[in-house]
Amino acid sequence: MPFTGKATYGAGAGLPEIAEDVSDIIGIVSPFETPLLDMLGDPPRSAHSTVHEWLEDELLPNTDTVSDGSIVDPVNETGFDVANGDRFRVGDQIKAKGSSEIMFVTGVAGNTLTVTRGYGGTTPEAIADAMVVNILGNAALEGEERPATRFTNRVRRMNYTQIFTSSVEVSGSQLAARQVGLSDELDYQKQERLREMIRDLESCVVNGVSPSSAPEGSATVRRSMKGIIPFITTNIFENGVGGFPSGDGGGGDELNETQLNTALRMIWQQSSGRVDTIVVNGFQKRRINGFITGSRQYDAKDVRYRDLVSVYESDFGVCRVVLSRWVPDDTVLLVDSSRIDVLPLAGRSFHFKKLASTGDSEVGQVIGEYTLELRNEGAHGMIHGLASV
Repeated sequence: MPFTGKATYGAGAGLPEIAEDVSDIIGIVSPFETPLLDMLGDPPRSAHSTVHEWLEDELLPNTDTVSDGSIVDPVNETGFDVANGDRFRVGDQIKAKGSSEIMFVTGVAGNTLTVTRGYGGTTPEAIADAMVVNILGNAALEGEERPATRFTNRVRRMNYTQIFTSSVEVSGSQLAARQVGLSDELDYQKQERLREMIRDLESCVVNGVSPSSAPEGSATVRRSMKGIIPFITTNIFENGVGGFPSGDGGGGDELNETQLNTALRMIWQQSSGRVDTIVVNGFQKRRINGFITGSRQYDAKDVRYRDLVSVYESDFGVCRVVLSRWVPDDTVLLVDSSRIDVLPLAGRSFHFKKLASTGDSEVGQVIGEYTLELRNEGAHGMIHGLASV
């Protein structure tokens, strides 16, 4: 090599004899994590139609409410109306919520019950309109003929599949050229589009809605799935509404442990579901972490301040706390993960479909079709309207 006379410290980028120094690592800062899908895991089966259905059933109810505004003597009244008389039978022992009195049903005519007050030596107590009545159980007569048959009807629930797709196109020159940080530009573009679609799938699983008309889709109507939030209709808790606790008597409160426990208890009271997952965004996750801040103790040797709640254990279940940026800021989801599946349409899991090229390029699309199966929406709940600033 001929002598150049250049000192090594005088060389640098831009000189023809110095090679470029470009790292083989490509950094991606855009969020694409899917913590809820990761927690649910791979689906156990596939959907087999764009209209996906499942069956749900329930037991005969053992509670009702008094529906009688004309009760004259609340302590001694032996006949009163309830909302659903067909839930009762002669021989039922019943008990009003908050009362220690047991009443015995001696007659059922439509929605009107005839009862014996103070059954078994209990002390009669006042009953009132809208009071909840619990059916303890029925006492049958020895040798009695079988009672009238009662049963519940199974019901079908449904959701629709949603197609997720994105195009990929790489020119022949780009494929032939040596790349920095990757060996195959086409493969890299597939991975990027797949990350985007899995991210969008989680967001739709949480927030998506179906069209109000022609939800099955058509050549002009795009089919979309219903997400967890639109599915939940029974257990929607809002600050200061329907007996749900509120710090200031109105909406927009900061989440606190009393509210979270109340929601878990109310879900437990009316279903066999066991909420095992709390899904929140960053703001409400910090509120849950704050539950333990005031009771933490540290000594002089501690050099770390820990303020993290990953599992919340209460009387009504042990719940993983999942941080998902796709949950709305003012919302906390309380779900039973054993009743949730995200299913691909059979043969339509995310995959790359190569298409015919009309020029000097490789063309295709990454495509997948999925739906959400959320069973027994009454086993899940949602706290809504929380402070988020």
